[in-house]
Amino acid sequence: MAASDRAGALRGLLPAVCLAAVAGLGSPAAAGEADVEAVEVSRQADGAYRFDVTVRHADEGWSHYADRFEVLDENGAVLGTRTLFHPHVDEQPFTRSLAVTLPDGVESVVVRAHDSVHAFGGREMMVALPSR
Repeated sequence: MAASDRAGALRGLLPAVCLAAVAGLGSPAAAGEADVEAVEVSRQADGAYRFDVTVRHADEGWSHYADRFEVLDENGAVLGTRTLFHPHVDEQPFTRSLAVTLPDGVESVVVRAHDSVHAFGGREMMVALPSR
């Protein structure tokens, strides 16, 4: 390809590159926040509760991925945390489990997800616990 042809091709790409930069495409923030899509709760024989949590996040690799989810009581105290040690670029949404022993009196919990860029802020879910 001649130099003038390459220059013309690059000029043709310039508007798309500028639009992507303005829209935030390709930047770490483009993946948005991590959302909790579903939570299944079951009581285990030892009295702990198992939370199967489905998270959706447009993981982009190590620079921006869903890196944990938490189970909180009604007052916002963290009862349990599941750390996610790697991006799930090709597995969306994904489901992971966490067993938590809950204090007496807890009837419902909030489950929220965290990502490495935005922290918290995506969709959370309030879940009623099965009867004790």
